[in-house]
Amino acid sequence: MLLMAVSRRMSLGEQLARAARNAPSQVAFSYEGEEVTWAEEDERVTRLARALAERGIGYGDRVAVLMSNKIEVMESYLAVCRLGAIVVPINFRFAAEEVAYILKDSGAQIMLCDSELAMIAAGAQAQLRQFDGSLMNCIVAGATGETGECLKEGYEQYEDVIAASSSEAFAIEVPEDVPAFIMYTSGTTGRPKGAVLSHYNLMVNTFNMMSTMSMGPDDRVWMSGLPLFHVGCLNGFLPYLMTAGKSVILPSGQFNPVAVVDVLERESATACLFVPAQWQAICSVPDVRERSFQLQRILTGGSIAPPSVIRSMADAFPGVPIYNGFGQTEMSSVTCVLRGDDAIRKINSVGKPVMNVEVRLVDEDMAEVPAGTVGEIVYRGPTVMQGYWGKPEETLAAFKGGWFHSGDLCCMDDEGYVSVVDRKKDMIISGGENIYCAEVEAVIDSHVKVREVALIGISHPHWGETPLAVIVPADPSDPPTYEEIVLHCKGHLASYKKPTHIVIIDELPRNASGKVLKTVLRERFGHMEIKGSTNPGLMSEVRR
Repeated sequence: MLLMAVSRRMSLGEQLARAARNAPSQVAFSYEGEEVTWAEEDERVTRLARALAERGIGYGDRVAVLMSNKIEVMESYLAVCRLGAIVVPINFRFAAEEVAYILKDSGAQIMLCDSELAMIAAGAQAQLRQFDGSLMNCIVAGATGETGECLKEGYEQYEDVIAASSSEAFAIEVPEDVPAFIMYTSGTTGRPKGAVLSHYNLMVNTFNMMSTMSMGPDDRVWMSGLPLFHVGCLNGFLPYLMTAGKSVILPSGQFNPVAVVDVLERESATACLFVPAQWQAICSVPDVRERSFQLQRILTGGSIAPPSVIRSMADAFPGVPIYNGFGQTEMSSVTCVLRGDDAIRKINSVGKPVMNVEVRLVDEDMAEVPAGTVGEIVYRGPTVMQGYWGKPEETLAAFKGGWFHSGDLCCMDDEGYVSVVDRKKDMIISGGENIYCAEVEAVIDSHVKVREVALIGISHPHWGETPLAVIVPADPSDPPTYEEIVLHCKGHLASYKKPTHIVIIDELPRNASGKVLKTVLRERFGHMEIKGSTNPGLMSEVRR
């Protein structure tokens, strides 16, 4: 008779306990000179988990995390996972209106935020009260300052909460197939959708990456330039949770390539991930080739790396294998990797599918297309999300034919290497951040001087792409100015989503069914020359 095991735990909380048992004195996280060991982290996570449980958080409940990069972000994630609750990371660049939508859509019961974002949290809470009159509890990390005043009721201080809780270990059985994270990713509808990722999804993705990148016992120190709310940054950390290595957390804010190079050298990082724009800046640091690095691999992701960036990486870090990751949040997230020598040989490719991810390129009827022919890349396997939170119709559409539809149009060569041709979904990737046109268009369209608007991405020397708003004015004799459009977007959108250019035209090109022909707009305006500031949101107005 076959006996079934009582427990098959692969939860993130259990992985933390394992790291603390196996390497208690090893450094888990480093942030601007502050370090915490695995034993210390396990105790702090236990205290925070107990505190959340005392405040009513239990199995399956949602906990929002609105924080800039710091150790407390990882503590919050692990504490929520230890309870069998669900983490809802929120982009710290979001405006209060965007935060409020995610809080309401996810049904989050409590929010963990930091003091720098307390005003945004308070604004989101105020909007939530308009819906149902309730007030969400908020635990705030960092110096209080005006935080207590702006949040008023429901405010608690993070360190006080941890100090007041017990450190006695406890065990909650968290099945591997239950949700661990709801990662919000926007779509063509203009409203973010929450991709539900289970503990098992994330663990299999971790095994995929460790195998694909031949991660060895000497690969001990991880560092990433991505924000911690990003699934790519989360996935970068997880292999080092499995092996009890160290993760170096970089502060949020203005990216400083010289400081990053200093930290890479000082921390003896063995692996790191940055988006292409960051890599370009790092490779331009004058003495980067003379530094003494311990790097065993370098990774790029977040957006497709231009060939010039890959070549710059190879020149600046000779002999260090380059890995170019491709995927999306719904896939937990990596689906294809271009690795090693292929980074140059197949420089225009995103590589081959990773293990445990099955790939097809199909036409509109789900028929597989021949090699060299463009088709939509669809996936199945154990890293595919469980679905979109609270959106059964969108989930059903995404899994048409039993495969997850990525929205990416690709082709595959006769060696099995995938190249991305275009994006079926209407999306701009600027500096590694996704900008979804429908969301931005809806905000600009509400301006009194705008009759119609279409957003497209145009090439940018630093950010890869940047948003261009093509506007038909309500009154041709009084079109909106660039400054008026940006001011209107403020408070509704994160700063990086605002258009960096506007163009005024008489009418938008449309097909027979009335759909805007963005291909025509890209042909007409896609090759505009970018001049002036390299910072999105600060470009001068352009008229045609």
